[in-house]
Order: sequence, then C-alpha cells, then structure tokens
Amino acid sequence: MWISRNLGCSALLRKAFHGNDKSGVCEGGNPISRNGLAFRKGSTRLITSFWGFIHSLFLVRIRALKRVIITGGTGGLGMAISGIFRDAGWEVAALGSKDLNLEDSSAVEAYFSENQCDLLVCAAGGILDQPLARMAEESWNAVYGLNFVGARLCALAVLPGMVSRGGGHVVFVSSYAALHPAVGQAAYATAKAALLGLTKDLAEAWGGKGIRVNTILPGFLDTAMTAMVSEKRRETVKDLHFLGEFNTPVAAAEFVRFLEERMLWTSGQVFQLDSRP
Repeated sequence: MWISRNLGCSALLRKAFHGNDKSGVCEGGNPISRNGLAFRKGSTRLITSFWGFIHSLFLVRIRALKRVIITGGTGGLGMAISGIFRDAGWEVAALGSKDLNLEDSSAVEAYFSENQCDLLVCAAGGILDQPLARMAEESWNAVYGLNFVGARLCALAVLPGMVSRGGGHVVFVSSYAALHPAVGQAAYATAKAALLGLTKDLAEAWGGKGIRVNTILPGFLDTAMTAMVSEKRRETVKDLHFLGEFNTPVAAAEFVRFLEERMLWTSGQVFQLDSRP
C-alpha cells in the first residue's frame, strides 16, 4: 500500500501516476515513468470503454421503445388494447376506418412502408347477419373484405418491416363464430375462420425470421358491434358460458399484452378467451 503519513498530497499523486521507478521519458519537462505511461493508457482505455458502455445502453433504450399498430383501434376492443399498451409505455397507433382503408392494397402498403411496428393487432371487424340465400354479393364481399382481406393485407405489408427490426408479432382477432357459426353468419364466420388458416400459414412461413403470429377469440364483448343484439339473444349466448359471464374488452386486451410480452415462444396458436365449449 503506497499511502503513508509522511507523504503529502502532491507526493501521493506522483506515487499514483509515476510509481517508484525512474524514467528517461519526458512530457512537458516532467519525467514520466513506465508505470505512469501504462496507468494513463489503462485509464484512457477504461474511459473509452465506459463511454462505449453508456452509448450501448442508450441504443438499447432506443430499441426498447416498442410500437403497436391496432386496426379497428376506435372500436371497443381496439380502444381497450390501446389503453393497456399506452399504460405499459408503448407507442400506440390506433387506426379507424377514416385513417386507413384496409381493403385498398396500395394504401395499406404505403402506410406500412412508412410506419413500422413491433406488434400488429388486427382488430377491425363487423357483422351483417343475413341468411346466405338472401345475401347480396356486395354484402358478402363487404363482410369478408373487412374481416379477412383487410387483416391479410395488413399482415403481409407489415412483415418486411418487422424482419428489418429483428422480429415482430401479428395478432389476429377472430371469433367464436369461426368454430361455431350461428345461423345467418355465414359471411362473418367464413372470414373469421379464414384467419385461423392464415395464422398457421404465416407462423410457419415467417417463424424462421423471428416473426410470431397468433389469434385470439375474445368472446362476446359489450361493444358497439354487439349493441344491436337483443337482450333475449344475449341471455341465450350467456347461458352457453360455463361461468355464466361474458369476457370484457379490458381482460382481452390484457391477454394480448401477456401474449406479446410473456409468451415469447408461442406462435401459430388460437386462444379462446371465454368459457364456452
């Protein structure tokens, strides 16, 4: 230990930087020992390494700022998902029908070429219940286009950007009707069922590039889309639930966040979130 009661401050500094050896190397007229040169070089390396470490932390922080894009973001479920992710510190883009025409392939491609994200939630959807025999082709195309075609276009458009960011996650919002269609929901059920096939296809094709694709069936939710359902029909549907209660938009939104942040090795799966068989 080089600290001694008989050494003053200047002597201590000389001891620290020059050691005890003699040197013939001079800098500014003052002798610099070999140990001193080694110490200074070591100090320079240490400082350089320190600032490199700080810089790397800064870059990690920038990369950690994640972004989610939600189609159907102005609906009941979309708004719940937006709120959950904003509270978690994510950057959120909640798109409504006025923000992007999901059936316009050129508009969709242009949007996602300029707006990349780590998570895409395709929650846009709508119903137009009508017996298939009486459904006009235009009505069928409208229902199928909104519930499936738009989701497919968005997913295909967002994938290249996700790959460039090092990975990503696509979550489709399907429906219990995809598995158990009700009378009069042929168009809606067909579109939502098609999402299940798309989930498996994209998960397999893009998994090797770090992309996850999953689907949720949130259940019957009290949103604007179900506001037109009669009370009698609501009670009939509720009776099908083992727990006798509907799921909520907030609970479904919380599952989406859990799926994104905690189930990192899950892809190609379909999750039913209510208690129906």
